[in-house]
Amino acid sequence: MPATVPRNLGLRDYVSTWQKMQQFTAERTAETADEIWITEHPSVYTLGLNGKPEHLLRQTDIPVVESDRGGQITYHGPGQLVIYLLADLRRLNSGPRRMVSILENAVIDTLSLYGITAKARAEAPGVYVDGKKIASLGLRIKHGCCYHGLSLNNDMDLSPFGNINPCGYAGLEVTQLADYAVNVQNHELAVPIVHQIIEAIES
Repeated sequence: MPATVPRNLGLRDYVSTWQKMQQFTAERTAETADEIWITEHPSVYTLGLNGKPEHLLRQTDIPVVESDRGGQITYHGPGQLVIYLLADLRRLNSGPRRMVSILENAVIDTLSLYGITAKARAEAPGVYVDGKKIASLGLRIKHGCCYHGLSLNNDMDLSPFGNINPCGYAGLEVTQLADYAVNVQNHELAVPIVHQIIEAIES
């Protein structure tokens, strides 16, 4: 099995990155190496495939994109770490639930390195600290391969979350690493997460 390839994309537009993920997945073959894309996006709301528009509570200047990932509405913005997993599930002999668990555990284990105790919830995918959501997850499976991934709030303006029911949950509070006095750059924060994802999928 070819080794997983991590790519640091920096700040990238959501729609063009999404289109590149679709293209990569459509064109990949059984020999194509899995990839992990590390990025962050300018301000955007994204609505999942079966997302309900009413979870956008008020219109703002922030664009809304109807995406093809799972899940409801979420927000991406500068200072949030986004990690996309483009993996061949057939080759990994794995299913979407295991991939979601791998992403959740990579975030939980990484946050523990910074002294933050986090947990996942079986009924609501994502990662939570003190009952507040710190990371969101959503995957799309196509032709036996997955794309999309996770977003982890690091050091960002959280106020746009107030215009939505995050991930479809009214009143759900969100948090970030900066709220716990952790000061780390996105590219540094990505290192242990990516390492643990690769270790998990290649084991």
